[in-house]
Amino acid sequence: MPYTNTQKRQHIREIQTYLYAISLFDSRIPAIIPDGNYGTETAVTVKAFQRAYGLADTGNVDSATWNKIVSVYKEFLKASPRPLDCFPSDKHKVRSGDKGEIVCIIQTILRSLQKYYDNFPIITSCGTYGDDTMKAVMMFQRKVGLPQNGIVDCKTWNMLVTSFEHVSATM
Repeated sequence: MPYTNTQKRQHIREIQTYLYAISLFDSRIPAIIPDGNYGTETAVTVKAFQRAYGLADTGNVDSATWNKIVSVYKEFLKASPRPLDCFPSDKHKVRSGDKGEIVCIIQTILRSLQKYYDNFPIITSCGTYGDDTMKAVMMFQRKVGLPQNGIVDCKTWNMLVTSFEHVSATM
């Protein structure tokens, strides 16, 4: 049965997908958007991968290159979890009325701490900083010796993350 153009594009897209994922972890590899076309951009990315991983930099995917791409991809998948550095800046403040991913992350951390603090307010991770989140933040701030203003600034964020890391290590 002949190798169809559709199969060829699927294989190229698979290579591009692996290389894109690797580029997220390895800055030596240029990011490539998987499109199923083996053009100049793909060849440049393959060459960069080959140089970075000690292969002949031909820009072509031979079996050695294919095996190395798959191997590196799988190793990154098996790696230890990477820390999430998501607080916008040391000047940023998250407060009542704010919405978004950072609020959801704060709420998730607070929810995990509920098990370790008596009478901690029960909150949901909804992404909206409401009264329940503010009360939980204030209680947390009181327990760790910070001013009880209900605002998550850099100091409160760092204490939240440190407390979360501590309780996560004991789970």
